[in-house]
Amino acid sequence: MNISRRELVIPVCMVAVFVLWISGSTGTTFIPNLTERCYRCLCYVSTKCDRSYGCAGGYCGPFNISRVYWVDAGKVVMKEDDPERNHEILILYCDCNGDGVTNCFDYMMVNGNGGYGCTTPLNNSENGRRWLQRYSECQL
Repeated sequence: MNISRRELVIPVCMVAVFVLWISGSTGTTFIPNLTERCYRCLCYVSTKCDRSYGCAGGYCGPFNISRVYWVDAGKVVMKEDDPERNHEILILYCDCNGDGVTNCFDYMMVNGNGGYGCTTPLNNSENGRRWLQRYSECQL
C-alpha cells in the first residue's frame, strides 16, 4: 500500500496535537513556538485582524477560516462567539511543509492553503502573495 505524504499530513498532525493535549497540565493544547505574536500575525495576514469581518466566499472571522477547516479542526465553538478564541482552531494543525519545524510560517501556510494544500507555495496565487506580503510586514 502506497500512502503519500500528503495523505498522512492531517492524521499525523491530529495525533501529535492529541498527544500534546493529553500531556498538558493546564488542560489546553500548548505549542511553544506558536506564540501570541504569531496569532496576531496570522490574524493580520488573514484579514488585517478585522474583528467585524463576518463571512465572505465561505470564509469567516478575523482568521478567515473555511467551514472545511473548522470541521477538520473538530468544529470548535467559540464561547459567546469570542474572536479571541479563534486561534484554538489554528492549533489543531501542524507542520506540513516538511522542514521539520512547526512555526508561525507553517501555520500561515496551513491557514492560507488548507491542510491538504499546505505544500503549495503561497506565491502561486494573488491571495497567497498578499498573505506573504502581510506576513513579512508583521514579522518586522
